[in-house]
Amino acid sequence: MSEDKITFLSYEEAVKIVAAIQEEEDIHQQDRRILTVYNYDDKEICWFDFDEVMRDAGAENGKPSQSEVQDYIMRRIPDWANEI
Repeated sequence: MSEDKITFLSYEEAVKIVAAIQEEEDIHQQDRRILTVYNYDDKEICWFDFDEVMRDAGAENGKPSQSEVQDYIMRRIPDWANEI
């Protein structure tokens, strides 16, 4: 079994292509929220599980701020997003 290593864009590259991060309902799973990332052409780049991001981006004392969530996501935009 082959494992593909995921590589991410630099923060500076991500800023150039990410136009919005939108909290949405997952259309495939009821009662699940996702954070969808859009480019400047209003095309979906990728998405993140809301609960995972809140847990992983959280400040040590609780709920992460909006800027902490944005920073977390911007540092995890896959490199293939440049091709969308």
